[in-house]
Amino acid sequence: MHEKMLKALVAAGAVKKINIIASGNRFHIEANTPTGPVTAATLKGQVKTWVSLDAAARWVRGLGMGAAHISLTHWQPEQKQLL
Repeated sequence: MHEKMLKALVAAGAVKKINIIASGNRFHIEANTPTGPVTAATLKGQVKTWVSLDAAARWVRGLGMGAAHISLTHWQPEQKQLL
């Protein structure tokens, strides 16, 4: 789901929890909605990712959310990006 839709869901109060999830050396966002979790996506439909935790957190804050849960279980900061 792209940023504009997520902002609308946050404004409507439909998003209760945001997760910042590490995978390899990147981070992505999942929002818990009444219909289930949705992943933040680009306008082209690909999973939106960030290189740093602070960039992902700033994006979540820009949605209007003041809190997020962080999962670092699969974080590998030294991993090379797969193409």
